[in-house]
Amino acid sequence: MKLAMLDQHPFLIDSPTTGRAITNQPSILAALKATQDHWQLGPTQSFTTTQLAAPIQNTNQIFAIGMNFLDHSKEIHLELPKVPSIFTKFSSALAAPQTTVTIPGAQTDWETELVVVVGKAGRDISIDQATDYIAGYMVGEDLSERTVQFANTPPQFSLGKSFANFAPIGPWLTTPDEIDALDQAVITTKVNGEIMQQAPLSQLIFTVPQLISYLSGIVELQPGNLIFTGTPSGTGVGHEPQIFLKTGDQVTGEITGLGQLNLTMK
Repeated sequence: MKLAMLDQHPFLIDSPTTGRAITNQPSILAALKATQDHWQLGPTQSFTTTQLAAPIQNTNQIFAIGMNFLDHSKEIHLELPKVPSIFTKFSSALAAPQTTVTIPGAQTDWETELVVVVGKAGRDISIDQATDYIAGYMVGEDLSERTVQFANTPPQFSLGKSFANFAPIGPWLTTPDEIDALDQAVITTKVNGEIMQQAPLSQLIFTVPQLISYLSGIVELQPGNLIFTGTPSGTGVGHEPQIFLKTGDQVTGEITGLGQLNLTMK
């Protein structure tokens, strides 16, 4: 199923233009925990994606995985990781799936990613059990201000990726049962209609179960935590010459079957 946030209620999407509010649950995670048998559904109503808020409103941990696509590591001239390369984005960067982003510097870049939503708490989760801890999947944009990121050697990732609205997510949460072959889904980024990134999730160096297992061996994963799983080649910093976002640019980030983000740069 697909669950969005509309008018401060979880919203069950029935079709691309209609759905029903879950009126007795405060959040998507609460609705999933309660299960459908305990939902009170409002009447069918129409919606547009411009009305949707971020599916996860608050979280205490946002993990992001660097250099998790082979070609992207090569384009930014970094060695391939031996284990997952982890950094964090701060929760104040979360934004709706259609939003306006104020450009903070001269080198603001795009990175469309699969985002995993953790459904229940756990430590030391085995790879075989990892999918039991997934509430669902979303599209995420790991926007990056490269001037801040690469101000020092080695680079400092987290602050350069946590400006206001630098973590748009959505447009809804898709539960795992609705996805037949996640590794065949394709990430696509367009800037002003031109394809900049396009690659299947089969190119991930570390798979989603491997990431969950690795992270949970160090920290406790908690419901609502987000994992940005990495971006393919085609970022602005990887182009020759480099390309960065400017005022008025339109960015779309899409993953097959999971929906699309639409960003306007200001």
